Amino acid sequence: MAEELITQFKVTYFQHPKAGKIAIMTMDNGADYKKPNTFGQGAIDSLNEAMDNLDKDIKGLMLTGKTFIFSVGANLMEVPAIKSVAEGKEVGTSGHAAFKRIMDLKVPTLAAVNGAAMGGGVEIGLYCDYRTISKGAAPYALPECFLGLVPGWGGTQLVPRLIGPEGAIELIIKNPLQNNRMINGPKAFKMGLADKLYEAVEFFDQSLELLAKLITGEEKIERKPADLSKIKEQVAAAREFVKSRVHGGAIAPYRACDLIEGSAKWSLDEGFEQESQTLGELIMSDQLRASVYAFDLTQRRAKQMVGIPAVPPLPVNKVGVIGAGLMASQFGLLFLQRLEVPIVMKDIKQEFLDKCKGYIEAQLDGVVAKGRMDAAKAGFLKSLVTYTLDDADFGGCDFVIEAVFEEMGIKQKVFGDVEKVVSETCILATNTSSLSITEMASKLKNPERVVGFHFFNPVAVLPLLEIIRGKKTNDVTMATAGAVAKKIRKTVVAMKDAPGFLVNRLLIRMMSTTSAIVDGSNTPQEVDEAMVELGLPMAPFDLLALVGPAVGLHATETLAAAFPDRYSVSPNIVKLVEMKKGGVYLPMTKEIDPEVAAVWKKDESKPKLSADEIRARCLEGLADEARHILDDGVVAEPQDIDTGLIMGAGYPFFMGGLTRYLDQKGISKKVSGKPFLTDKEFVEYLNR
Repeated sequence: MAEELITQFKVTYFQHPKAGKIAIMTMDNGADYKKPNTFGQGAIDSLNEAMDNLDKDIKGLMLTGKTFIFSVGANLMEVPAIKSVAEGKEVGTSGHAAFKRIMDLKVPTLAAVNGAAMGGGVEIGLYCDYRTISKGAAPYALPECFLGLVPGWGGTQLVPRLIGPEGAIELIIKNPLQNNRMINGPKAFKMGLADKLYEAVEFFDQSLELLAKLITGEEKIERKPADLSKIKEQVAAAREFVKSRVHGGAIAPYRACDLIEGSAKWSLDEGFEQESQTLGELIMSDQLRASVYAFDLTQRRAKQMVGIPAVPPLPVNKVGVIGAGLMASQFGLLFLQRLEVPIVMKDIKQEFLDKCKGYIEAQLDGVVAKGRMDAAKAGFLKSLVTYTLDDADFGGCDFVIEAVFEEMGIKQKVFGDVEKVVSETCILATNTSSLSITEMASKLKNPERVVGFHFFNPVAVLPLLEIIRGKKTNDVTMATAGAVAKKIRKTVVAMKDAPGFLVNRLLIRMMSTTSAIVDGSNTPQEVDEAMVELGLPMAPFDLLALVGPAVGLHATETLAAAFPDRYSVSPNIVKLVEMKKGGVYLPMTKEIDPEVAAVWKKDESKPKLSADEIRARCLEGLADEARHILDDGVVAEPQDIDTGLIMGAGYPFFMGGLTRYLDQKGISKKVSGKPFLTDKEFVEYLNR
């Protein structure tokens, strides 16, 4: 695939009065900061041309980026065009060779990291003798292991040599496997990845002046040699960390461990050769192809708001929240911070409102304490919130969301009460996880303005928002819900009203399957151990504890009533809820709670399943349910299913969500006779 915007390495010259001629090399793809610099083959060619044409009398070189952007690394969308390991290896080899030309210059070189730097953007800076970084530079990361790759342009060799194995493991392995955590300029400086940290407003001038002083000898930068003496032990610990996060599911982080360990014994050229070979092999792996697909879903397709009608949304200048419990309090805080409009929090008891107010104000105070907001702004936001016992205070609201008990009659009543005091166009949104939107709206005068607006907990962390269209929900309501979702920075999957909607329907199908297995001869531990080997973010019975057995049981009962041929209620889970237990395990352990074990009834006539059989049964169930979801028109495409599970359930990029994984393993074809996307359709999707 051709690089959409080719990053050019543009060279200008500055005659410093003391240091002499300095080459300033700027990476710029010609677009604004919303389209960051990336490195495809065109960029590598441009770097080589710039190096070929450098004036021979320069005394130093400073590498920097365009406004707000250094470089965010390789253009992943070129990956599908690579057809062999040899071609993939050449991507690494050509990048190493081009970047090393900077390292081989006989004059001092400095990377002035002025903004976002990721992947190859971080790596090219490591080839310079010195680095400065802006306090405003963010993100700064080597996210390759999150994507099923390794840093393939020097990162695994240069980072440990610069800051030692511990820092390299944090940057290359731990951060990517912890929800792709990224750092910023101050953190990068603290880790030793940059020599100087400057304020953004003076960054360019101070970086240039530092290089001049380094050229003249007025300033020297000395670094302690990295301690590589304990690298074997440190990498061994890193492998255990990888196992705890992905078990055997992901290949790339284990390969990254090997490369980091090798940095202590290989020459730089040997290390680069090993990186290139590993890169070539991983580029041709199913996991990398799935990661590119997942990256496209979350970075491009999600922004298109698929399924949201292209009609003008209504303005939202005041928001109401029905309920003041923890979930409702999280809604209030999110709407307050992102929309900055008046918020009305309503409940039936003053003590609930007082607790809600304490939560919201404490969260804002925490943001101030971290330096992310000034006290005056926090005070202004606090003044926008009304805490009330009276529905009349919802008057003037344009958008009201309920977060009350998951019971149809209660939700119908609160919406009926609110409808009396709001305008006919005020959107009524429900956060229900499984109840019918259509039924909830059926007793209202204006059912067309009711919409499902289903968040995932914790609200501030998980990016997915399911927007559900009832039978009478109109286009304006959907468009307004989509506009609000965009403003609160959530990733939307739009769908029609159906039991369990999308993500919960799939998670409960797996929960129903795993519960049936442990009602037989297998233990919860055996099921959990089998399923986490796939690389899933959480084992099934840990997930049950997280959502709460009562919530899980309620959702299962709803789906079992709708689809009795595919969902069943475990009598043991019913007992768990009756006992008010938080899960099957003792807290913070994987040991069965003795009280649970004492009442758990097992059907020993059912054969004990192997780990492979457990995985097969669960995955085949998911394949079956995903096919039903598509056939029923709940969502339009397999891509919606994958986006939902990546953004709402934490499915890893290297699986590509769910349907891509099921297709790659042949499970979807086994279950329904056809894949969700044929190989041709998958490639066509990536290339459009």
